[in-house]
Amino acid sequence: MTELNKYRLFDSHFHIIDKGFPLVPNQGYLPDNFSAGDYLTRTNSYNIIGGAIVSGSFQVFDQTYLLAALKELGPSFVGVTQLPVSVSDRELISLNEAGVRAVRFNLKRGGSEEIEHLERFARRVHETVGWHTELYVDSKDLPALHQTLISLPAVSIDHLGLSSAGLPALLALVEKGVHVKATGFGRVDFDIKKAIKAIVAINPAALVFGTDLPSTRAPKPYSDDDYFMIIDAIGEELARRVFFDNAICLYRPKKV
Repeated sequence: MTELNKYRLFDSHFHIIDKGFPLVPNQGYLPDNFSAGDYLTRTNSYNIIGGAIVSGSFQVFDQTYLLAALKELGPSFVGVTQLPVSVSDRELISLNEAGVRAVRFNLKRGGSEEIEHLERFARRVHETVGWHTELYVDSKDLPALHQTLISLPAVSIDHLGLSSAGLPALLALVEKGVHVKATGFGRVDFDIKKAIKAIVAINPAALVFGTDLPSTRAPKPYSDDDYFMIIDAIGEELARRVFFDNAICLYRPKKV
C-alpha cells in the first residue's frame, strides 16, 4: 500500500470537462477536455471512495454533462450543480434522484444564478431536496454575506476562501457551522497549513478535502503534495476526517 492510498478519500471537489456537451467561454476562457476516464486515471493511486463533481462557470446551467458523468462514475459520486432560480421542483427532484447534492453560486467567475437570489434559492433547494449551498467566493467579500450565510441550513465555501484578507471572515463563519473546502491550494495567497489548523481548531467537522482537478485556471495545478500537506498540518486522526468522514456527512442524501 502506497502512502497515497493509505486513507479513504471522498474527493469533495473536482471538475469533469467533456467537449461533447455544451460549454460556454467564460471571460474568453474554455478549459481543455478532462473526462471521467481522465479523472480516474489521474487518481488511480488514491483510495478514492467517491467524490463530488462540481459544475464550472463554463458549464453554466447545463445538466447533461453532469448526468452523464455521474452515470459513468457510479453511485458513490455526487453532483454540485448550477441552476436558475426558475428551476421546477420536479427537475430538482429528478436531479436529486440522479445524485446531485448541492447547488453552487459562483461569485468569482459567474455562470451561476445571481447573488440576490441566494437566500431564497438556498432555502428552497434545502426544503425540497435537502441540498446544501456551495459558494465560490473571495473571502474578502464574506462580511457582507455573513448574516445571510449563517441563517441558511447548510453552506460550504470553496478553495479556503482564496484570500488572506478575508480569512478572519471565513473563520467567523466556521464558528457558525459553515463548511470549508480545502481545495485549490494553488489559488490562495496565504499559509495553507496555518489556515487549515485554524479551521479544524474551531470545528474539526468543518473541513473537507478535494483535488480541484484539473485545476482550471489555477496559477499552480493540483499536486499530490497538497494531499500530504493535510496530514502534515493536522496529523493522521484529523486528516482521516477531512479526507472522508466530514465529506460523507456533508454530501450524504438528506431525508426530504
